[in-house]
Amino acid sequence: MTSMLDGCTPWPEAFVDRYWSAGHWRGYTLDNLLRDWALQYGPRTALVHDDTRITYAALNRRVDRMAAGFRQLNMRPGQRVIVQLPNVPEFVITVFALMRAGVVPVLCPVTNRAPEVSHLVQVTQAVGYVGPSTYEGFDHTAMVAEIAAQGPFLRRVFTLEAPGTSSPYGGYTTDPSGCHYFPLGSIDSPPAPALAQSAGQVAFFLLSGGAAGEPRLVPRTHNDYAYQARAAAELVSLTENDVYLAALPAELNLTLGGPGIIGTLSVGGTVVLVEDPGPAACLPVIGRERVTITSVLPAVAERWLDALPTVEGDVSGLRLVQIGGAPLDRATAERIGSEWGCRPQQVFGVAEGLITLTRPADPDETLLSTQGRPLSPDDEIRIVDADGKDVPDGEPGELLARGPYTVRGYYRAPEHNARSFTANGYFRTGDLALRTPEGNVVVTGRLVNVDDDPSV
Repeated sequence: MTSMLDGCTPWPEAFVDRYWSAGHWRGYTLDNLLRDWALQYGPRTALVHDDTRITYAALNRRVDRMAAGFRQLNMRPGQRVIVQLPNVPEFVITVFALMRAGVVPVLCPVTNRAPEVSHLVQVTQAVGYVGPSTYEGFDHTAMVAEIAAQGPFLRRVFTLEAPGTSSPYGGYTTDPSGCHYFPLGSIDSPPAPALAQSAGQVAFFLLSGGAAGEPRLVPRTHNDYAYQARAAAELVSLTENDVYLAALPAELNLTLGGPGIIGTLSVGGTVVLVEDPGPAACLPVIGRERVTITSVLPAVAERWLDALPTVEGDVSGLRLVQIGGAPLDRATAERIGSEWGCRPQQVFGVAEGLITLTRPADPDETLLSTQGRPLSPDDEIRIVDADGKDVPDGEPGELLARGPYTVRGYYRAPEHNARSFTANGYFRTGDLALRTPEGNVVVTGRLVNVDDDPSV
């Protein structure tokens, strides 16, 4: 069995052996991969945000120093920290720094509020929180102070301050509950010797949707996520000349690793971070940074298409637009090809793992009418009826999946696991789909009475 945190479901040994033998899992932690990328691509630009540009060497150096700062504050391997940041360089730096310190980030949308964040703190027993002091009019520091006062876990809060502002909790202060507050930028110490870590350990938690303000935690390991991002980068022929626009929230699976941020960094490309997916914010950036690939929701693609005649932006550099979150209607797909001169790629995926994608060389009809084929040759999918029996190709049923990057259970959620995973390890996506004779997946809807789960 793989060695994971208590409360996680490991892959059975036979599957571990299979994924290692196939070369999917290679034993590298994501933070160690960043060290390699920094050596290989040092002076190249890794991250761009507004006027900020960070090279690979500078990114790795900042991660090293922040990781040492976390360790100096006695944060220990295996502890959990909530990360609730918008699409800014600090998101990437903090996530990698926590992983390098052996601490497990819990990636939380910046739009989540006290019910969701408090639930995450309680389930993970999170000892820390990283977030903005205030963001878009909401006081995150006040929210987390109330959560910390409820005890007993949360005792360190790291605040990202907007330029020219300061938090009333900034500067190493302590509130009456005993929670300590630190400006995130102050977490900086001389690099410490590298920790010996296992790539089979949980790298971070993604969130899957849930009812009553209780998101479920998806434990992604270094092995499985490094493989996912690498395989997705290879599938879209990503190179160091590509520029990826992270327009959707960075904590989404598609934005983070489909190939997304991590896949782009793995090949020496440039990641451009924007905090607003709207056309006024994104279209000028696409032209200025010569963006070649991005990932958006169908509604965002439509807004960009409608706005292009009136919003200044040169999209001629785009070669691929990934569409996730919902099936892309044919009219919008055809407009992307004719008005932008590039091919859309339909993507279906879940935080729990499985990703299906159309291929760049697919016939137009496949691209326009399906969500493609599974990412990995070792992805196993089934489409079953209400009795759990496989249905013939062309007939709809519930989509089930298991594979080298699809988890075997949620974190500390035995009741959900009993409903959401079969006895032989298949994840019940709750999505209705059919499979074409060519092996492509067509998503047709959701099962009734199934909690909504965010797509990639």
